[in-house]
Amino acid sequence: MRIIIVEARIKPGMRERFIEVIKDDASHSERDELGCLRFDVLQDREDADRFFFYEVYRDDAAVASHRQTPHFQRFFEQVPQLLEGSMTRHVVTNVHPQDEAWR
Repeated sequence: MRIIIVEARIKPGMRERFIEVIKDDASHSERDELGCLRFDVLQDREDADRFFFYEVYRDDAAVASHRQTPHFQRFFEQVPQLLEGSMTRHVVTNVHPQDEAWR
């Protein structure tokens, strides 16, 4: 299992556009990619321009495949216009539920 948590800060005035773009990427990832088991987009309750992505992939090949998809390319092309600074990416290890519990 490959789990990635990403933190992103959105430029002032770009929140609605960012939400459109990331929802497109997340929806297509879960619907179109067999190796993407989950892609949640979370918004900070205290800072509306701070977002987190929680992504779960079956393996490294699924992560690599995700980065080649048209929806990821659409997202990544717009990152410079939407984000303030760079995204912070954390690759974490699953503790619970165990990997076998994911479908």
